[in-house]
Amino acid sequence: MIVRLAGEQDLAGFIALAAQVEDWFGPMVKEPGFHRAVEEHIGRSQALVAEAPDGHLAGGLLFGAEPPAYHVHWLVVSEKARGTGTGRALMADAFRRYVRGPGTVEVITFGDDHPGAVDSGARVFYERLGFTPAEAAEPGPEGGSRQVYRRAVA
Repeated sequence: MIVRLAGEQDLAGFIALAAQVEDWFGPMVKEPGFHRAVEEHIGRSQALVAEAPDGHLAGGLLFGAEPPAYHVHWLVVSEKARGTGTGRALMADAFRRYVRGPGTVEVITFGDDHPGAVDSGARVFYERLGFTPAEAAEPGPEGGSRQVYRRAVA
């Protein structure tokens, strides 16, 4: 697997990843706003992909950096690649490229009562990376609960 900056050629791969998680995140595939967000992150060099040996995208990440605050805007690992270290590799590359301490990295993930919290493993994933649960966030577009997770960086 290779983690690299995303390019315009990766838009279809991001859409394919989004199709796998719309049940958890709400509509994205047909949403112009999602397409625009991916394109904008690619244009700012704040989008990463994990490319599998067969060329398909095993994962994608959209990141935002406004030091000292950093934000994981979207992170998805394909169903086939979950549990293989793909998410960890994307996050490690994002920290290496974008994060300069001192500061704080935030992500909004599923609330503990959301079905995606267990099925995706997102909460445990972020906790293993040193993030801690913080305040509740606005519900997602599908109506499910969300929670902020935060990690301080020195």
